[in-house]
Amino acid sequence: MAISFDNALGIHEQALKVRTQRAEVLANNLANADTPGFKARDVDFRAVLQKEIGQQDHLDVARTDRGHMSIPGTGANGELMYRNPSQPSIDGNTVESQTEIVEYTKNALDFQASFLLLNNKMKGMVRAIKGE
Repeated sequence: MAISFDNALGIHEQALKVRTQRAEVLANNLANADTPGFKARDVDFRAVLQKEIGQQDHLDVARTDRGHMSIPGTGANGELMYRNPSQPSIDGNTVESQTEIVEYTKNALDFQASFLLLNNKMKGMVRAIKGE
């Protein structure tokens, strides 16, 4: 009987990859906080993860009559998005250091949680293989 690591580990491997990519983007924002004209960017974690695991980001709604309005999808395809600042800067820079630090910290905590879950699953699999 073969072990399917994809089934055993769930989405945690993909989540770690996406969290790493997001950390790079947020760190880049912080590094360019004083660069005139720099536009802060962020990754839509949910959209990227859904793309990674092959799920669609919205439900298709059936239109039973021509008069019904269509409901567009979220439009999030996992690409980098620009962040809208709450207080625009005179030099055109949209990085707000406090926001970036908060988002980076939340992302780091989520990364640790995914890593711990993945680590515990791996330990459980090793114990099962050893017959403990």
